[in-house]
Amino acid sequence: MTQRTFRVEDNEVAVQLFGQGDRNLNFLEKHFPVKLVSRGNEILIKGPSHSVESVSGLLERLLAVLRSGNDINDQSVLYAIGLAQQGDEDPLDDIYSDTIVSTSRGKKIKPKTRGQRAYLKAMRDNAIVFAIGPAGTGKTYLAMAVATAALRDGQVSRIVLTRPAVEAGERLGFLPGDLQDKVDPYLRPLYDALYDIIGPARFEKEMERGIIEVAPLAYMRGRTLDDSFIILDEAQNTTPEQMKMFLTRQGFGSQSVITGDITQVDLEDRESGLIVIQKILKGTEGIGFAYLDERDVVRHPLVTKIIKAYEQYERVQKD
Repeated sequence: MTQRTFRVEDNEVAVQLFGQGDRNLNFLEKHFPVKLVSRGNEILIKGPSHSVESVSGLLERLLAVLRSGNDINDQSVLYAIGLAQQGDEDPLDDIYSDTIVSTSRGKKIKPKTRGQRAYLKAMRDNAIVFAIGPAGTGKTYLAMAVATAALRDGQVSRIVLTRPAVEAGERLGFLPGDLQDKVDPYLRPLYDALYDIIGPARFEKEMERGIIEVAPLAYMRGRTLDDSFIILDEAQNTTPEQMKMFLTRQGFGSQSVITGDITQVDLEDRESGLIVIQKILKGTEGIGFAYLDERDVVRHPLVTKIIKAYEQYERVQKD
């Protein structure tokens, strides 16, 4: 057993590092065999020497995040803990250094994990990007943020949102109401992301002006989309034919982001276009693939546990 004193010079920063009611220190105690005692702006770390070293290094990396002008919260602390448990001791502050856009409420949208940062870089470096990963990894939300920034900066003149309506077999005619009424249930997750980023009032205004357009995937056929930021969500539910149709809509000055989770394919007796396209376009210049996993989940910590449990269950079933 050994002990070490970790000191934070700035009292205000110390409060942020320790968390309300020492919440962040409690997280560390749950994940490492150490005892942490806060005294003013100091932390006494007691435990096995290796664990004391790991926790001390982790606190130093979280402190660097705060000193760089960024906040830390439950998600960022738990993410840092996960990396430390894997032996990853690289700095964390570079993850949070890039603001994509600010929401209507002034909240800055930034990558929250290394996987998200790599995804952001892929969107900035390629005209077409495929983001593949489980629920909660920010695939759609980050794409919306980049699309909003591109519209703000005049890089594109409109945002086009689309999604396959698998439950209706892409045949929406029997549903009541106009086109908007028919597709709303399928596109609601996209609306929610834009509501959060630009606010409901601006969203409605941009929809009326045609600057933001939403439509089911079937309505993309026969179109060529220039100067547009196009997001295809839930792409695991496209057939190979639908994926080809969508990708060939790409026009000059446009960018496309295709998101999906290949573990949640709802197609019946059909191969997923998102799975097939990896074999066809991998390595093609101008096309990027970003892969996210449970380490990139930014929802409730239980979501990560659920994903891991399902992965373990599916591995056992295959064996």
